[in-house]
Amino acid sequence: MTRWLTRDDLTTRSATGLLNLTGGLPLRPELTAEALRQAGVGEGDRVVVALAEPVGGLWATAAASVAEAAASVGPRGRMRLHHALQEMGATTLVATPTGAMDFLARLHLEFLLDPLDLGLRHIVLTGEIASRRTLGHLASEFEARVTEVYSSPFSGGALAWRPAESEPLTPLAEGVLGLASIGKDTMIDEGRGELVIPYGDAVLRTGQVTVEGRLAHTVGEHVLVRGVWLSLPRMEKALSKIDGVSGWELAISRQGTLDAAALTVTFARQSLVKNPMWRSRIQQALAALTPISIAVEISPDAAESSTPGVVTDHRGHHLGRDRALV
Repeated sequence: MTRWLTRDDLTTRSATGLLNLTGGLPLRPELTAEALRQAGVGEGDRVVVALAEPVGGLWATAAASVAEAAASVGPRGRMRLHHALQEMGATTLVATPTGAMDFLARLHLEFLLDPLDLGLRHIVLTGEIASRRTLGHLASEFEARVTEVYSSPFSGGALAWRPAESEPLTPLAEGVLGLASIGKDTMIDEGRGELVIPYGDAVLRTGQVTVEGRLAHTVGEHVLVRGVWLSLPRMEKALSKIDGVSGWELAISRQGTLDAAALTVTFARQSLVKNPMWRSRIQQALAALTPISIAVEISPDAAESSTPGVVTDHRGHHLGRDRALV
């Protein structure tokens, strides 16, 4: 009998090898190396990876097996990224879609530099849902080949790729990726569905939804923000330990080049609304959960009755926490 699992069902206690503790599956660079080859990266290339750890290290390891040189510099610090690209003589950049777009904007508006001066031949995008026309815009600005790679939310390793926005995702190997009904434990052949990963006698739900072969949405108890998965149950548990919190709303937007997240908390008692200590406790709880910067706002009105946490995704990405209701 097939077991249908989400990431909350996984554990690292029995896993072996080099592990990604946020995903529970071993880090294996082989398919990631193949994704880089499909993107055109080869022996004469030098690769800079601007992804969060431990995924950045995985991609750099895979790139080193394909290209002449590779380095992981992390996603933060556009000036540092620019310096690394120049110092390495990089021909290839691996980044999230919003990270690459933000880097391009900084080149134009802050550094006053021409993107063409970097001499990039390849840009590989992964880890996020790309906004429309991102691939074409980056290709035009850098005069580079831009490829999008779908990476496993469990390990960060590559599973599928596409050479253009108009193309569907193509699995990098047979049997590594499937499509399932969002609300039912059944496999489907086409249409809107949730990407799933075969895993022994189980099927792992990724929480990522494709429409016509294009990564378009997320669903379930984890939300993707700036290339990092945020666990809603963990956030809910952390907030429940703070006395006086009766409700919360997580709002996510992408008004510029990067995602922005804001948490609005409702207190049960009016006396807590303007209490800086309680705001600080919430900020510290969030900082312990995720490296994502989340702004904290306090509702001016108290509400004694507790209400479930709400996610409002202004990007239109997250379909809902309960798959059965989508």
